[in-house]
Amino acid sequence: MLYKEIHIGTFIKEKVDENEITMDRICKFLGKDEDAVERMYNSKSIDSDLLLRWSKLLEYDFFRLYSSHLILYAPPAAINKNQQKSDKIPYFRKNIYTQEIKEFIMKRILSGEMTQSEVIKEYSIPKSTLHRWLQKSDNTNG
Repeated sequence: MLYKEIHIGTFIKEKVDENEITMDRICKFLGKDEDAVERMYNSKSIDSDLLLRWSKLLEYDFFRLYSSHLILYAPPAAINKNQQKSDKIPYFRKNIYTQEIKEFIMKRILSGEMTQSEVIKEYSIPKSTLHRWLQKSDNTNG
């Protein structure tokens, strides 16, 4: 399922193949040898600095895969609502749903795979947000 299981090496390899980037260019950009690059392709996780370099090389935000996972599968707990906000790290006031997430959710509803209430419960998407998406979908389709 989209964003449920993230094997970052597989996503990187797919993007490399799609962009037809040569191994020589990858090795030079990352400062790694071919064996290290192959290990990254087989790796489920990767160092964030390295992932940032891959994102720049391939012009693709690989971090968004993780953000989407958090939005869909790890909604914030109600317990944390009263905690103090730190001035030292950025605080994001609300979830930003990417177009991919919206399409993923809408597809599940429109195909009958999930009901609106199941989506709201499973992914903790506010009812008003989901209704707004459905309204826009109706306006563009109707």
